[in-house]
Amino acid sequence: MLTTRYADGAPNWTDLGTPDIDRAVAFYTGLFGWEYSAGGPETGGYGTFTLDGKTAAGAMTVTEKQGEPSWSVYFRSPDADATARAVERAGGTVPFAPTDVLDLGRMAGFRDRAGAFFGIWQPGRNPGLGAVGVPGSLCWAELYTPDVPAAAAFYDAVFGWETALTPFPGGGGSYTVIRTRGGGQEAGFGGLVPLNAVATRAVAGSHWLPYFEVEDCDAAVARVERLGGKLTLEPMEMEGVGEFAHVADPDGAEFALIKSASASQS
Repeated sequence: MLTTRYADGAPNWTDLGTPDIDRAVAFYTGLFGWEYSAGGPETGGYGTFTLDGKTAAGAMTVTEKQGEPSWSVYFRSPDADATARAVERAGGTVPFAPTDVLDLGRMAGFRDRAGAFFGIWQPGRNPGLGAVGVPGSLCWAELYTPDVPAAAAFYDAVFGWETALTPFPGGGGSYTVIRTRGGGQEAGFGGLVPLNAVATRAVAGSHWLPYFEVEDCDAAVARVERLGGKLTLEPMEMEGVGEFAHVADPDGAEFALIKSASASQS
């Protein structure tokens, strides 16, 4: 499970790249109850969403030349430069070389061998997200990839991740859970999914998809649509997992919503 006691290799940040920050702020504050703080010139205008005073996500304006509207997932690194070298050795690329962000930390952006973008955050004064695993915050991350074993090998080489197969309830295959090394079952924070397993995901090519916890999946989907977003994968319920759906904001940035079974039992 994802917690703010970040182990190396665990997701510790997520951010939104959007062409219209005002529209994004209206959408996400309405959906999750977040508040937004715009960044100053020293951060290039990079802002943050907060939930009950704790950082829940970052956000920045991107132009069409810089890329499509999207959410990105970042993982904790103790040494950004060493991680960049590991990415290249494993066959990935480094479109955004490690750089300092004031005294807050050090970041970089990579693509894995299948082209999925991901980032790293080496903590400085900012350890990472202040809210995870509660309604309105990041709780899981999935990689949609054309070759699950190859992806597992790549990220093991970069972060030392471990994988475990979890059978689907009722049979019909298994799910590849990823977790930080040595943490056991409780260290699971995401999954590796065959790209062709979900038709709407295959269209996007290899990519990471963040999941945000909600108190009621159906109600959250209704809010998405009311606020101008759209549903891309109908709500599904899975025993032991919970109810989840895939959605997109008004500019097309995709993410997932989940009412976790574990959350409903707590």
